[in-house]
Amino acid sequence: TIFSKQAVFPLEDREVTLLDTPGHVDFSCEMERTLQVLDCAVLVVSAAGGVQAHTLTLWRLLEKRRVPVFLFINKMDLAGADREALLASLRERLGEGFVDFGGDPEALYEEAATASEEALTEYLETGALSDAALSALIGQRAVFPCWFGSALKLEGVDAFLSGLERYTAAPVYPEAFGARVYKIARDAQGNRLTYMKLTGGSLKVRAPVGYTARNGEQAEEKVSQLRLYSGAGFETAEEVSAGDVCAVLGLTETWPGQGLGACPESGAPVLTPVLSYRIALPAGVDARVMLPKLRLLEEEDPLLHIVWNEALQQIHAQLMGEVQIEVLKRLISERFDVDVEVDSGRI
Repeated sequence: TIFSKQAVFPLEDREVTLLDTPGHVDFSCEMERTLQVLDCAVLVVSAAGGVQAHTLTLWRLLEKRRVPVFLFINKMDLAGADREALLASLRERLGEGFVDFGGDPEALYEEAATASEEALTEYLETGALSDAALSALIGQRAVFPCWFGSALKLEGVDAFLSGLERYTAAPVYPEAFGARVYKIARDAQGNRLTYMKLTGGSLKVRAPVGYTARNGEQAEEKVSQLRLYSGAGFETAEEVSAGDVCAVLGLTETWPGQGLGACPESGAPVLTPVLSYRIALPAGVDARVMLPKLRLLEEEDPLLHIVWNEALQQIHAQLMGEVQIEVLKRLISERFDVDVEVDSGRI
């Protein structure tokens, strides 16, 4: 995954909207933008690699956002995968609260009960913990449930999905309209899409939406279409409700992290590129013509920080690393039919 993608799938009694984010460190900014709209996160840890440096970065971001976390420890089919050693590593590197939810229920209750006084009282009185108690501990980030398996061989996946449904509590949303913008993109026809999650109320097609644009000016525009994406396809809707994640057409000045209605802005991102690169254009391409086109890409990834250096007559961008550079070059070629080069980075 290079850009976050959306999929919708049913469990037994509820529907899940999955927002898949990039795992590569060069696209961490895209991942961070998605965290701000999650009800809970599924963190996949490889049994072969365990807790990596990037895992620590992810963990700190999830902690900052106070997002409840479910863990799936993958690749347990590989030789040398040790369940207890992996749990010990998680506790040592990331902190307390990691509990094996795929093993002995008695051991689960005993470990989880130490996370709060209420849970301990319930355990001492009944010898177990209710689903509601476990769900509350997970929602408070006092417990981080872990399942073990192999995605390639579909081992442990059903148990994980069952646990995800069993221990997630449906959020209670306010009646007043609110939405959080987490992504700007364009479809194959060039339509500007504002991806958002409704944090309250509802939104209808042709409804006016008032907001503060990036330049600080007040704007009001009407929603021309609502799309519910799942993979590459989408369905249109006349109305979406609180909790729904949708793409909205008709809004031209929105930006990632923006709060609409009663929803506040998300605040400044933690991860930002520190290297600046010169974008070298081929002969015959006017930089002043190319600049507004690159601004369209900056809308989708604000941390590109496209800058025009008047003195040197050069365009500069801020990027995270080599992989992102290659993706940016390909994107510019596909969108604008211009093959650019990117020189060595400077802090």
